Amino acid sequence: MSFLYSFAPSPHPRRAQAILQRHPEIRNLFGRNPWTALIAVAVVALQIALAVVAGSLGLRFWWLWIPMAYFVGAFANHCLYVIIHDATHRLIFRWSAANRLVAIFADLPNVVPGAIGFWVYHLSHHAHMGVYERDADIPSDWEARLVGRSWYRKLGWEFLFPVFQFVRTARIARLGAANSWMVLNILAVAVFDWAIQHYAGTPGLLYLAASWLFSIGPHPLGARWIQEHYTLEPTQETQSYYGPLNALALNVGYHTEHHDFPVIPWNRLPRVRVVAPEYYDSLSYSNSWIRLWLTFLFDQRYSLHSRVLRPALGQCPAPVAATQQVPSAV
Repeated sequence: MSFLYSFAPSPHPRRAQAILQRHPEIRNLFGRNPWTALIAVAVVALQIALAVVAGSLGLRFWWLWIPMAYFVGAFANHCLYVIIHDATHRLIFRWSAANRLVAIFADLPNVVPGAIGFWVYHLSHHAHMGVYERDADIPSDWEARLVGRSWYRKLGWEFLFPVFQFVRTARIARLGAANSWMVLNILAVAVFDWAIQHYAGTPGLLYLAASWLFSIGPHPLGARWIQEHYTLEPTQETQSYYGPLNALALNVGYHTEHHDFPVIPWNRLPRVRVVAPEYYDSLSYSNSWIRLWLTFLFDQRYSLHSRVLRPALGQCPAPVAATQQVPSAV
């Protein structure tokens, strides 16, 4: 097993240039959405309230608050991750410091601090998409070989996704040492965790931990990571999701559009496809995260090697893997 390989540059700058030439009005969508910060306040408040509810129920009623984490908390924490994502692209406020503060605040219910680390590695993902040494979104080769194609190993990988995501950063070219923002991120989440433990007890903290895990792992929401860049078709390495869960996920499913125009905030992304449908309707996409999630688990064509790599500048290209085909819409 090996990754798919492409010698072509990322398609996103070329497509964005073509769209701007044909539809210059797209520039009107560029900008920021400061109201996103209020959504962060509302969702953090919701998670605090539900953690208190879980604390009042106690450990023996785990069978109530664990489903609550799966069906409510996962969507809340996932929404907060999207807010961190928009803050990373400075799509909330003009000032970088204000965006970092929003990202750290949105990171509070996630139990494990990661907003500032995501900030650093995600911008590298955009700048060096598909370059193994610079893109932490790409699984490590040993990770892909360990997981293989069996459904139970894929499911186990989803449970351990945060661990694998952290370990991947060791192979990435040094992007900067820990700074004061990262220290603030760690301290803020640590104080928040202590406060939840103190006022809502262990069940409250476990509720948040379960919400965090479900939001990025063994859950239909976890199909987002598959939908974005996992593919069996090397000619298209980014895909979008146009299903109803975008309403709860702040349009994060419009991932092709986002990579084309990372200067457009979440609330305006759907307009990109409306204005320039000729560039997007012919691309493969998903209308169901649930169906895509199950397809990834049980279709042995999919593995963690189902990613497109490209060589870094000045490097010799790696061997080209045999290409496979995937249906145009999953």
